[in-house]
Amino acid sequence: MPCSLLSEPRRSLLFAALATPLVLASTAVHAAALTLLNVSYDVSREFYKDFNAAFVAQWKKGGGEDITINQSHGGSSRQARSVIEGLDADVITMNQANDIDILAERGKLIPADWAKRLPFHSAPTTSVSVILVRKGNPKKIADWSDLGRPGVSVIIPNPKTSGNGRYTYLAAWGAGIKSGLSPEAAKALVARIFANVPVLDGGGRGATTTFAQRNLGDALVTFESEAPLIEKEFGGGFELVYPSRTILAENPVSVVDKVVDRRGTRKAAEAYLQYLYTEAGQDIAARHHLRPRSEKVLAKYAKDFPKVATFTVDEVFGGWSQAQKDHFNDGALYDQIIGAKNR
Repeated sequence: MPCSLLSEPRRSLLFAALATPLVLASTAVHAAALTLLNVSYDVSREFYKDFNAAFVAQWKKGGGEDITINQSHGGSSRQARSVIEGLDADVITMNQANDIDILAERGKLIPADWAKRLPFHSAPTTSVSVILVRKGNPKKIADWSDLGRPGVSVIIPNPKTSGNGRYTYLAAWGAGIKSGLSPEAAKALVARIFANVPVLDGGGRGATTTFAQRNLGDALVTFESEAPLIEKEFGGGFELVYPSRTILAENPVSVVDKVVDRRGTRKAAEAYLQYLYTEAGQDIAARHHLRPRSEKVLAKYAKDFPKVATFTVDEVFGGWSQAQKDHFNDGALYDQIIGAKNR
């Protein structure tokens, strides 16, 4: 009979030695598990929580490896700057094109024509700016002009750091223009509104907390998609007001090319964004009160999305780059308005 030439202690040592590389290899595989980081705007948390779970299931069902989706949320402009400064976002999902354009202009992280890569200028969902008021609407707020009346306190996030804040500013200005106001009169309307803002939070979720939890302000301007979340979290003490005209907030997305190519995650990152356009992805968006691009899904949830007269940033302001230059760059019209308020 064959016999071993190794004693029991020596066999144990040999097996341990042979097992060590296997353990290290297993650890290395685990450490290299596929992950994506989605850097997004402040009030998209709940949507992406559900969307991520659906994408992970679909990715694995299609034969993909285990994948983890990590999220980062905050004021949109701060988020974009964080990516430029080194935050390794595989994808960026914002509420305005301007906060993705700067990744091309300043960071050279994506191509300048990034918006042409997916349908609808790479914006799979939209929302609109609306006004949330206290139950019973004691200040009788019905439109943008009412936010500029004496004695009305309005909660709006800071347009310098928040896409939500910029949309509010442009919504009021553009609605004024659409109703026949001159640019000077539209500027005066916006100045009156911001004179009624007691505190400028850094992002939309901070503004929600100020209004709903700290109980400051007679009105909160926010995205339509945020209003049901406020009702759910803080109770039924609010009413939703749709202005006669409002701005269409388009929610653009992009892979961050230099990051995905360095990390080897392009295939998964592109699939992640493409899934936003599928019927399943659009349905999740609609359930989170984001307006879907799919006509079929929109019809399914028609009762949740009242028809409202909208205009776009391109239509009234010449696009986001021009709006940024004219209104939000240092020393531009917004700074002039705030400077006059503080004098």
